[in-house]
Amino acid sequence: MKKTLLIGLIVSLIVVIGCKNDKKQVENIHDKVELPRIAIAGIAIESSTFSPALTNEDAFHARTGDDVFSYYPFLSDDSPKRGRAQWFPTLKGHALPGGIVTRETYESLVAKTLDMLKINGPYDGLFFDIHGAMSVVGLDDPEGDFIVRIREVIGKKAIISTSMDLHGNVSLRLAENSDLITCYRMAPHEDALESKERAVENLLSRIESGKGKPLFKAWIPVPILLPGEKTSTRIEPGKSLYAKVAPVTAKEGIIDAAIWVGYAWADEPRNHAVVMVTGDDKDQVISEAEKLAQSFWDVRSEFVFVAPTATLKESLDMAIASDKHPFMISDMGDNPTAGGAGDVTWTLTEILARPEFKSEKGPSLIYASIPGPEFVEKAIEIGVGGKIEALAGAVIDDRYAPPVKLSGIILAIQQGDKHAETEVVVKIGSVNVIVTKKRKPYHHEKDFTNLGLEPRKTDIVVVKIGYLVPELYDMRAEWIMALTPGGVDQDLERLPYKRIQKPMFPFDKKMKNPDLKARLVSSSDEI
Repeated sequence: MKKTLLIGLIVSLIVVIGCKNDKKQVENIHDKVELPRIAIAGIAIESSTFSPALTNEDAFHARTGDDVFSYYPFLSDDSPKRGRAQWFPTLKGHALPGGIVTRETYESLVAKTLDMLKINGPYDGLFFDIHGAMSVVGLDDPEGDFIVRIREVIGKKAIISTSMDLHGNVSLRLAENSDLITCYRMAPHEDALESKERAVENLLSRIESGKGKPLFKAWIPVPILLPGEKTSTRIEPGKSLYAKVAPVTAKEGIIDAAIWVGYAWADEPRNHAVVMVTGDDKDQVISEAEKLAQSFWDVRSEFVFVAPTATLKESLDMAIASDKHPFMISDMGDNPTAGGAGDVTWTLTEILARPEFKSEKGPSLIYASIPGPEFVEKAIEIGVGGKIEALAGAVIDDRYAPPVKLSGIILAIQQGDKHAETEVVVKIGSVNVIVTKKRKPYHHEKDFTNLGLEPRKTDIVVVKIGYLVPELYDMRAEWIMALTPGGVDQDLERLPYKRIQKPMFPFDKKMKNPDLKARLVSSSDEI
């Protein structure tokens, strides 16, 4: 009797445990089913159509699958947001700003993305992470084309949340196919990751709450086209203009608001400023969008360069005479962070011609940088400490000066950089020139110190950049932006625009006030 009872208890216990395990498995399966299915995709680049350079696929360093998560710390394995959805990253490519993208490159990256999207559908949402200023040979509005082709794969039901750079362009097509859309609110872009996370949070919240796509999207094209160096949020009026955005998003019935300056160095109809507001309260969405657009238009004539500007000669004269070091000079016209080819030699040629730098005892100067793959190859053969004489630069853009002959002592050779691949420092008189295998913008102090250079102890540092990124900005003792030639010339009015929509400020300074009424764009369901 006792034995029978014991066996019965054991069997009952097994059944109970089994039921609990089954229930737990069912709950786990249920949880997985309930979690939204969200894909990730994006191709990002800023492309100057005024540069002769072409951008190929290897420049995008495309990551696929789980490698895509490395772009987003807020989606790390143990992050709360990671656990709120089933994530299906496809392809994310991000290239340094540069020349127009070849059609073959664009089609290849898009095809790979679409093929991966087809594998794991259907989706509840898609995080679309782009810059917004990509130009492609023979194709207007690549981001608009890309999102339409994504829609053809994932359908109209999925919610697309688009994250962009404020220097991107928002065409009507991109606005219609994006359900949620936002962009950075700072230039320099110290809030880049914060903005991307906001785009993801907006997407998750709308799915989890069951509210789905916003009821209204207001889109207002603003006929202004200005360079980023004039619209920095470090100074007025950009500082106050962008400060108006966050309070708008806090209003009841509004999801997000954004102001796009647009990209100045591409000659395409979509290139102009845009304001967008999304939300469920029609009146609020419309009125707040119109207020932001009007605020932008009202201050259009107040935008100035974020730092003093001068000719290169004037800039060098000031730097040589200054007792504040490092005196930083931005070589703006060929800035690779804005889309310049990066190999214009005009500025470096002018520097080396100055008598002040001929002797080692002259003012110390670092020039960062000039691409010269053949120079680099020869330097590797010679080695550190050897003397070299070879040409560099002007392989892509020789419109302003031919390749420059560099004759000096090799101080350093560094290999393995993601962008430059190989870097060489050659000393010519009192000038240290950084020559790279491939173009590279120099943003961080360690970019210099890794090569044995000490920018803080150097008299003059010349960088192929427009406005200084935060680390260089904090390092400067004085700073001036030199108005030099190149594919991202800051004097927009001397560039040969033919296709932008006009009238446009500042090209048509006496233009009539534009119609800045909000246009409610179609929902992606209705396209």
